[in-house]
Amino acid sequence: MDLTTTAYGTWSGGRFMHFGETLSEARYIECIQTAYESGFRTFVTADVYGNGKADELLGLALKGIDRSSYCLVGMLGHDFYDGQRQGSRGYPRFTDPELRGEDGYQSYVQKACEKSLERCGTDRFDLMMLHNPDEAGYTSESVWNAMRSLKEGGLSDRLGLAPGPANGFTLDVVDCLEKYGDAIDWAMLILNPLEPWPVGLALPACEKQNVKVLTRVVDYGGLFFGDMGVGHEFKDGDHRAYRPEGWVERGLEKIEKMKEIAARHDLNMAQFAAIWNLSQPAVESVVPTFIQEAGANARPIEERINEMAVLPDLRLSAEEVDEVKAIGDNTGCMMLKGASKRHEVSERPDEWPMREDLLELAGRHGLGTEW
Repeated sequence: MDLTTTAYGTWSGGRFMHFGETLSEARYIECIQTAYESGFRTFVTADVYGNGKADELLGLALKGIDRSSYCLVGMLGHDFYDGQRQGSRGYPRFTDPELRGEDGYQSYVQKACEKSLERCGTDRFDLMMLHNPDEAGYTSESVWNAMRSLKEGGLSDRLGLAPGPANGFTLDVVDCLEKYGDAIDWAMLILNPLEPWPVGLALPACEKQNVKVLTRVVDYGGLFFGDMGVGHEFKDGDHRAYRPEGWVERGLEKIEKMKEIAARHDLNMAQFAAIWNLSQPAVESVVPTFIQEAGANARPIEERINEMAVLPDLRLSAEEVDEVKAIGDNTGCMMLKGASKRHEVSERPDEWPMREDLLELAGRHGLGTEW
């Protein structure tokens, strides 16, 4: 089963990424079941979330449900089996040379996939994605041969690329698709009406390579759901509190300008953000982040799940897509991850120096030179 138009991610609910209230384990499972009952038929998990706990809870939530009735998407990349957590950087990628050489990639990838499947209570993924790759993940033939082995061995029907966790990696993604596009069926990328840049630059390449795109952060940190107002106070530890000061107010101002376009199609703003994404080249699925916001007046997370499960079957016109893009234009608003002229050496696993071949690629694709 291929991915459906809407997908549910196990990072929702605050247990494995700190957004809003942290749901109890029982309610977290019930939310996944609510998602299925309301119409979600694609579920996305990552083995590193809770060191396998997200896989396990997803398996419990879907236990007894006909496996052929839903699409299961997994992600692997961080080695929490042999690697040691490195503070805020998280666990090292399995490609870290201190953990193994290229000759160990395939055995690791197979082990990680099989363990994730066991926790999910099934024998195959519909899609397995390479999660938060480092430079080797984008460039190494050994990595992609290891990923191909999952498909050849019947552990996953499809393969994909999931950059992150921050924004960027544009040239790295395009380069990876050119090198290994024959193996890549899907890419999971950050996109929403308030962040059309930089992912919008990579979408034509995805379309050209016949790589389908699943977009995350479609709700822009929950802002499109409407619970946050001017001066919103986040709970201690909420990941969104680390965004630049004033991001909520600036976002709300831009959303206000988009409401007339949403009203033309009788969409609430969260649905509007998803439909705008789906109106882009190559975008075929969206995965919102469902958050139980703090405070007595916050709507229950279950209501959000129900209203996003099945989206209206419509797409915005090219003119409307561009109108929204102009309102939400965020070009140059952040320091991007991945290859950059800012870096002379690789000090972190998600940042590395620019390469001449990537600048040549940028020229061929008309992506500019300021990286």
